[in-house]
Amino acid sequence: MQAPLTDHARIRMQQRGIPPAALEMLLDYGREAYDHRHGCRVVLFDKRCRRRLAERVGARAIRSLERHLNAYAVVASDGAVVTVGHRHRKFEHV
Repeated sequence: MQAPLTDHARIRMQQRGIPPAALEMLLDYGREAYDHRHGCRVVLFDKRCRRRLAERVGARAIRSLERHLNAYAVVASDGAVVTVGHRHRKFEHV
């Protein structure tokens, strides 16, 4: 089951072209890190997560989601996805 989305996250997904399947893969296989500044968790794909995802879902699925492998999600303490986006640089706090 997918985590609940805030209205803001739903709008950002649409604006940034991130499909629900990519968000689901991110939440299932991404690396979580606690954001000490805002009290949320940031979920993103690192090399290890990408490799594990490729082993589980196969190369064909990875190719279809490849442009979304730089996505991240911010998850509140209640489990709701607050926002999503694409990383263009390294997260300093993760």
